[in-house]
Amino acid sequence: MNTKDMYINLGIAPEIYDYGEKILEGLKARFEEIDLTAEYNQCKVITAMQQNRVNATHFAATTGYGYNDFGRDTLEKVYADCFHTEAALVRPQIACGTHALAIALSANLLPGDELLSPVGGPYDTLEEVIGIRNSPGSLKEYGVSYRQVNLNPDGTFDYENIKKAINTKTKLVTIQRSKGYQTRPSFSVKQIGELTSFVKNINPDLICMVDNCYGEFVETIEPSDLGADMVVGSLIKNPGGGLAPIGGYICGSQKCIERCSYRLSAPGLGKEVGANLGLLPSFYQGLFLAPTVVASALKGAVFAASIYENLGFKVVPSSTESRHDIIQAVELKSPAGMVAFCKGIQAAAPVDSYVTPEPWAMPGYDSEVIMAAGAFVQGSSIELSADGPIREPYAVYFQGGLTWYHAKLGILMSLQKMYEEKLIELN
Repeated sequence: MNTKDMYINLGIAPEIYDYGEKILEGLKARFEEIDLTAEYNQCKVITAMQQNRVNATHFAATTGYGYNDFGRDTLEKVYADCFHTEAALVRPQIACGTHALAIALSANLLPGDELLSPVGGPYDTLEEVIGIRNSPGSLKEYGVSYRQVNLNPDGTFDYENIKKAINTKTKLVTIQRSKGYQTRPSFSVKQIGELTSFVKNINPDLICMVDNCYGEFVETIEPSDLGADMVVGSLIKNPGGGLAPIGGYICGSQKCIERCSYRLSAPGLGKEVGANLGLLPSFYQGLFLAPTVVASALKGAVFAASIYENLGFKVVPSSTESRHDIIQAVELKSPAGMVAFCKGIQAAAPVDSYVTPEPWAMPGYDSEVIMAAGAFVQGSSIELSADGPIREPYAVYFQGGLTWYHAKLGILMSLQKMYEEKLIELN
């Protein structure tokens, strides 16, 4: 039995497989670029681990208070070195990316301060953290105001109005690297660096925080290399490499991270407490694998963009644009298209492949959301998944794939389901 037969056994029609192979013929150069970035980042991670003398004693489990947890403390030094920052907070007690962002914001904003987003509206789940949508415990409830400057129609920063928006109350500027549930381009590290420099030239005391979710190891540099005071993300996305079962990170200046640690635990306790509960081997090994896992996800994103663009769908980014995160947006023109696409991703999963995804009222979102994910770690966005709110422009957001071959199968299966529903015609 050859490889094509294996795909046919998995439910991929021969014409769908052949179509995918035709698209892949034109992607060799793109894949080589992705591999070069992964190789550079792999060296960066290994260097950080070697410089901090990572050894087997650092994998020991701790419980209770977690005092003198040398494995935990060393992991945070490794993260700080990878992101070229003074300090880091990397903990299983951080439940998700939104939690990490909430910690970073609430730790560094005081009553009377103002939060500025110069990149338009934030990701949906941050709306309640900020208080755009009222919620108990929001920044708004604690007297922190919020202001945003929308992007220009072409997706670039509106520098003129950003300058006008910065005032004596402005304390922290939050920059979302990835597109979230929008169809704007994601920002490159270079673009974020230029925005950070612009803000710092107006007021060097402003804190610049970057929501780095989905962007880690996509490029050879991170926003912290170009002036960001904090970079924040989730371990069940890129940096966990698919092995971390929970957790988040905040890397940045010593002052900012110290305040974050007091918010995570308690004033006076900070980084000294927080047992690792036996999770450190997966945290270390996940970080080690992250550059190559991210490369697999990027190959899947480029493949998806190429296939669906060739079929006449709008994709963001396009198949030829440079990549700045692992997310691929595809505008499928209808709710039926979104459902069919997600059914395909689910059917390709190693876990829960028999489940049929349906739209539902997911907490933290103002529209019904459809999600497809057969993951080993619940909600892991570095594993193969697709999701999106059921609203115009009916865009589904595809990401992940711990291996390129699994990403390839997922994309072909999404195409298969669209084909069966007569939502596409192969050209």
